[in-house]
Amino acid sequence: MSLELQGKRALITGASKGIGLAVARTLASLGAEVHLAARSPDELENAAQHIHHEYGFRTAWYAHDLSKSESVAKLAEEVGDIDILVNNAGAIPGGSLTQIDEQRWRQAWELKVFGYINLTRIVYEQFSRRGAGVIVNIIGMAGVANDYDYICGSAGNAALIAFTNALGSRSVDKGVRVVGINPTATRTQRQETLLRTKAETRYGDENRWQELLTDLPFGRLSEPQEVAELTAFLASPRAAYLSGTVINLDGGRLYR
Repeated sequence: MSLELQGKRALITGASKGIGLAVARTLASLGAEVHLAARSPDELENAAQHIHHEYGFRTAWYAHDLSKSESVAKLAEEVGDIDILVNNAGAIPGGSLTQIDEQRWRQAWELKVFGYINLTRIVYEQFSRRGAGVIVNIIGMAGVANDYDYICGSAGNAALIAFTNALGSRSVDKGVRVVGINPTATRTQRQETLLRTKAETRYGDENRWQELLTDLPFGRLSEPQEVAELTAFLASPRAAYLSGTVINLDGGRLYR
C-alpha cells in the first residue's frame, strides 16, 4: 500500500535525533522532501548527511531555538510552503511540583507547548489559504496517564492534547487535518534522562532507572521507528478522515 507521500514537503521539529530523526528518515524513505529543525547545527548537519546518504535526497536543515517566538517566525519564513508539519521539539524535565521551579517550568513550556502552538498558528494559516495540509503533533502519554513525578510534562501534554482536539475539530472546514500521537516510553536518550530523574526521586539512585521498566507491554520500550511509521500514516492521504484525534501509542499500557 502506497502512502502517496512522494514529493510532499515536510517540516519536522526536534529532528536531529530520537523520534524526530526517525520521522524524518521514514518520510524521506517514502519519497518526501524533508526539512529538519532543531537547536544544534552540528547534530542537524549530521542527520541531514545521513538522510542524503541513505535516500539520495538533499535535506535542508535549520538551527533555531523554537522556544523563542521570533525563531518560530523565522523558521516558517525560511522553509516556505510545506504540505506536512510534524511538531516534535520538546525537553520538559522530570520531577515533582516541588522539584520544578517556575523558571524551569516556563522554559519547558516555551518550547514544548508554546513552540507547538506558535508554529502551528503560522502553518495553519498557510494551509488554510491553500485548502490543504496536515499537522501531526507528537505529544506524550503523560497527558492522559498523569504522572506525579513528571508533573510539568503531564500538564503540558494535556494542554497539547486539548489543543489538537479543538483545532482538528474545525480545521477540516478549511481542508486541513490536525492529529496527534501520544508515544509511551520510547527508547531515546531523553527517555533515559527522564527515567534517571524518576529513579533518583524514588530510590535515591539514578543508576537504578532500569528497575522502572518492569511490566512493559511486549516486555520492552517502544521504538522511535514505530512512532515514525504511525506519523507517516497519519500524514498521508490514507488517513484522510482523521482529524482532531490523538492516538495513544502505548501498547495498552494505560489500561494495565
